[in-house]
Amino acid sequence: MQFDIEKHGIYSKERVGKIILRRGIVNTPAFMPVGTLGMIKTLTPDEIKEIDFKLILSNTYHLYLRPGIEVLKKFGGIHNLNKWDRNILTDSGGYQVFSLSKLTKIIDEGVILKSHLDGSKHFFTPQKVLEIQDIIGSEIMMPLDECTAPQITHDAAILAHKRTIKWAEESKLYFTEHLKDTGSILFAITQGNFYFDIRKMSIERLVELDFMGYAIGGVSVGEEKNLTNDIINFSTDNLPINKPRYLMGVGKPIDLIHGVEMGIDLFDSVYPTRVARNATVFTLNGPLLLKNQSNCLDSSPIQENCDCYTCKNFSRAYLRHLFKAGEILGLRLASYHNLFFIKKLMDDIRNAILEDRFESFKREFTSSLSTK
Repeated sequence: MQFDIEKHGIYSKERVGKIILRRGIVNTPAFMPVGTLGMIKTLTPDEIKEIDFKLILSNTYHLYLRPGIEVLKKFGGIHNLNKWDRNILTDSGGYQVFSLSKLTKIIDEGVILKSHLDGSKHFFTPQKVLEIQDIIGSEIMMPLDECTAPQITHDAAILAHKRTIKWAEESKLYFTEHLKDTGSILFAITQGNFYFDIRKMSIERLVELDFMGYAIGGVSVGEEKNLTNDIINFSTDNLPINKPRYLMGVGKPIDLIHGVEMGIDLFDSVYPTRVARNATVFTLNGPLLLKNQSNCLDSSPIQENCDCYTCKNFSRAYLRHLFKAGEILGLRLASYHNLFFIKKLMDDIRNAILEDRFESFKREFTSSLSTK
């Protein structure tokens, strides 16, 4: 991997760069659509390429269960199975340890996780998680980590931090000994809950280990927004300036702008496509609820002057009809629009930084939301 910073902004910590990966260049700041099981729900790989995403996210735990290791080995990885010939980042499954906590048992050696599909038990060690990601064929691998719920005690957060660091050390060693020549790269995940002293210890040790990029984990788990931003700002102040910074689980348009302002290079979230499947679409004036009666006779597109396939061809009235009728096409068209909107937003942010107008861009964008 090569990470080049092309320009630092003049407003705050915003920056423009590029990550050179095995399957192409990713211009940053960038958003990764989430395809948990190998591709984004309701959309084809060609449609994701048409929108021009160069990097998507999939999940190690879910791909391990379905389609399973045997299938992935048979096809030589997920790229040959799903026909996505661009880059993939795979989450380690650490978030599932948090979100499926009733099905998990955490020990120092790893995680015993009961399948949410059939109840079968599986043991994930830091080494096994990387083995699985190698079989998947990930361009960017993430190590096993322990994501904790907000408002846990300082002592509990320390224990989780120590375990995450131990797993990171084991992951870095295994990657160096077995995977460094595969063309994949390994990021680290900083944790520490909402305790600044633990966050600092986490960052310092992981930087010592010299990973190829650094993610900020555990900040999208239901906490208060101001505290979240304080943690992100603190993290980017202490992370290496010459390595990519990845904020996990953030995907609302306004949060992407704030994240870039705080020095983030990569984002991911299920949010844009999840809300789309529930008939909520993005506009420059905020979210639009397609099922609302006000759209029944509305001949306008979701967003005026939007060049996405949905907006160039269909009205709000037709989209409302599709959702009210339970037609799958509604989910597809709304998902396409939301991802197109996010991709254009990231491109616009990038251009604004390059042209030294990020502050005015942010002000204009937030103003349009507040006047809705």
